[in-house]
Amino acid sequence: MRSLDWSECPAVESIPGKVSGAWLLRGTRTPVKVLFENLEAGLSIEELIEQFPVTREQVHSLMAFVARSLEKPPAYG
Repeated sequence: MRSLDWSECPAVESIPGKVSGAWLLRGTRTPVKVLFENLEAGLSIEELIEQFPVTREQVHSLMAFVARSLEKPPAYG
C-alpha cells in the first residue's frame, strides 16, 4: 500500500515547530494521525467531533481526500 501525499490535501498543514511538524488539520493542533488512531479504535465521527477541536467539515474534507487517493492507480517505481 502506498502512503498518502498529505501535502496535496487542502484540509491539512504541517508547520515546523508546531506539534513537531506533524500533519495537522488546518488551523488546529490536532494531528491527523491521532484522528485516524481514534477512528481505528472505534470512535465514530460524531464522537471524534465531540472529543477533539475539529469540525464536521474538516473531517469530511479529510475523508474525501483519502477516498480520492484510493481511486488513483498505484505508481510503481
